[in-house]
Amino acid sequence: MNARFTNKVIVVTGSAQGIGKRVAERAAAEGASLLLVDIADYVHDVAAELREQGASAVSIQTNLETWVGAEKIMAEAQEHFGRIDILINNVGGTIWAQPFDQYTPEQIEKEIQRSLFTTLWCCRAVLPYMLEQKGGVIVNVSSVATRGLMRVPYGAAKGGVNAMTVNMAFEYAEHNIRVNAAAPGGTEAPPRLTPRNNDEQSEQDKAWYQTLIDQTKATSLMKRYGTLDEQADPILFLASDAASYITGTILPIAGGDLG
Repeated sequence: MNARFTNKVIVVTGSAQGIGKRVAERAAAEGASLLLVDIADYVHDVAAELREQGASAVSIQTNLETWVGAEKIMAEAQEHFGRIDILINNVGGTIWAQPFDQYTPEQIEKEIQRSLFTTLWCCRAVLPYMLEQKGGVIVNVSSVATRGLMRVPYGAAKGGVNAMTVNMAFEYAEHNIRVNAAAPGGTEAPPRLTPRNNDEQSEQDKAWYQTLIDQTKATSLMKRYGTLDEQADPILFLASDAASYITGTILPIAGGDLG
């Protein structure tokens, strides 16, 4: 295996499970030093597993929906490793699947907090360190759900991630900071260790969620969900020096669905 990330410090948010965990595992295998971040305490288990395999990995449990949480993790990475070469913003995900008229104001705010503000805060928090060291790479994990059914607030949040990605790329290219986004489609992953919400699911809720699944597969040219590795590979490509002339790009990873 290549060692694209030897001597690189990578912060991976949302790394306790799913895509974030797989990104962390693959980056560790390629020599990265890692700060793993999640709101769930089992992020510490992931870091411990990577250390057992010989990787340099530390973990922090915090809420990245707040500026305080984002500021904390960047300061910790800087203190522990002395630099931050790469930030992979992976926190997010649909909490509810339903027609827009069914969302409460509180649900809409929660979707935006989870899938936009976590990335917005982390990007703002990492910039002083990357500006000081005169370079860095940010990969935001967006979604092709900017065009889809049953998740208007989530799609709006990820549309915001796309916009901030391009705008930051414009602003910071002269400072040797690359900013790109990967936009996954549906992804096959193990069952979540914690649910995104604790609401009791009615038959109507289940039907609405099935509509989301059916649409996601139908609009993919390959008519299937991707694997965790099929998501992690392009994310790590954008993070690597192999993508040194790529910035301001939103890369769909969705079997041909362009979002």
